[in-house]
Amino acid sequence: MDERFFLYDDTVETKTRFVSFLGKQQRFDLAIIQTDRFYGKYLVLNMQSNRFAIIGQDDLDEPGYLEQAYHLSEEDANDLRSFLNEFIS
Repeated sequence: MDERFFLYDDTVETKTRFVSFLGKQQRFDLAIIQTDRFYGKYLVLNMQSNRFAIIGQDDLDEPGYLEQAYHLSEEDANDLRSFLNEFIS
C-alpha cells in the first residue's frame, strides 16, 4: 500500500452554535462554526440541505452569494442573510 500524502492534518479548537429558525417559507437548521482557520469567517452548515459555505460580512454583502451557495430563492436567502447579519456583525 502506498504511503498517504497529507496536504495538512490539523486539530483546532472551535466554537459551534446550533440554531434552528423559521423563515417566511422554510426552516433553517444551521451549525455555525467559528475558528481561526478561515481568516475570521464562519463555516455555516445548513443541515436541511447538506450545503455549507465559509461566510464573512463581505460574503453577505455580495449579491447572489447565499442564493448560489445554498441553492435558495431570493426570499429564502434574504431570511438567512437577515439572521446571519445579526450573528456575524
